[in-house]
Amino acid sequence: MVSNPIKKIIVCSLLGSFLIPLLVYSGEFRVTPIRLDFDRATKSGVVTIVNEGSDKLNVQMKAFEWTQDAQGKDQYTETNDLIFFPKIMSLEKGEEKILRAGIRIPATTKEKTYRLFIEEIPEPRKAEGVNVAIAIRFGVPIFVKPIKEEVKGVIEKMELSKGNLNITVKNTGNAHFIIQAINLKGKNAKGEETFSKELSGWYLLAGASRLYSTPVPEETCKAISKLDVEVRTNRFILNGQLDVDQAMCLP
Repeated sequence: MVSNPIKKIIVCSLLGSFLIPLLVYSGEFRVTPIRLDFDRATKSGVVTIVNEGSDKLNVQMKAFEWTQDAQGKDQYTETNDLIFFPKIMSLEKGEEKILRAGIRIPATTKEKTYRLFIEEIPEPRKAEGVNVAIAIRFGVPIFVKPIKEEVKGVIEKMELSKGNLNITVKNTGNAHFIIQAINLKGKNAKGEETFSKELSGWYLLAGASRLYSTPVPEETCKAISKLDVEVRTNRFILNGQLDVDQAMCLP
């Protein structure tokens, strides 16, 4: 279970019709752990919330089922699958409190994924004109492991067309993994490296695919003979290679 603390600060205020950076802190709090993992043996857990700001902090909790659409974008739907208490919490400066969470449903053949959002309830601020407070929201990922976990993925597609490189990664297993980085290296006919780039990743849930795209400058692209792709995840590494023709580089 991950136990690193996380701190979120949002600094902005809206006065009248102008966005003014007035260094108004909407809040500051720490959450640990930053994820919960449930299985057939572990059906509940706790999250500690610490108010590290200078003012009283009010937060509310909401549970959502977490899925990903055909493009790999996160989708959230309110759910009753999770039990959590309390639903509203007040913390004085420096105070810490416990949020308890559990799962109502049993493990299945596919991992279930949720986010338990902890959202600040901003205090009303007195100021001339209109003052809009920005609330902080952090979603604790909750994973319910399948009965038999199988974590795997593939580089489903690699395509270079009109100077744009498109890479599709698919999760073919029944549990999530995290794409930590996608490393791209282009080499010329002599095997010399002429292009290098790193793309950042994100969670890829079971059965989901995500498209990663990046432009390759035309002259750089024309010098590439082979393009190596390395998808580095928290569980494994995927490798692919693409033979490059200069026609792929033309707009």
